[in-house]
Amino acid sequence: MTHESEKVIIVEGLTDKKQIKKVITDDVEIICTNGTLGVERFDELLYTYDLDNKDVFILVDEDNSGIKLRKQLARELPHAEHIYVSSEYREVATTPEQILATVLVSKSIAVNPIFLI
Repeated sequence: MTHESEKVIIVEGLTDKKQIKKVITDDVEIICTNGTLGVERFDELLYTYDLDNKDVFILVDEDNSGIKLRKQLARELPHAEHIYVSSEYREVATTPEQILATVLVSKSIAVNPIFLI
């Protein structure tokens, strides 16, 4: 068996990825889109990460660009589960670790228990 993760979280940027990595203990691949995706870039991600055969989670900012990306990914990856941060924090990167850990654990993603309230 390879050490390839069966879970993938798609985020917008590197700061989002860093914030998530602080709290998770699960073996999860975190993919940064760096904004909206063109067809070629999406196809590359789909193939490279075998997204059709993984548990895919979409965790993007609650702003206009994040909502646009979420809609695009929902169309392309209908099996993906959506994880939302409160619009109070707007961005994944600025969401407190405890809040982020709570929403991640609700999707059966293991987190460091020190972040659970």
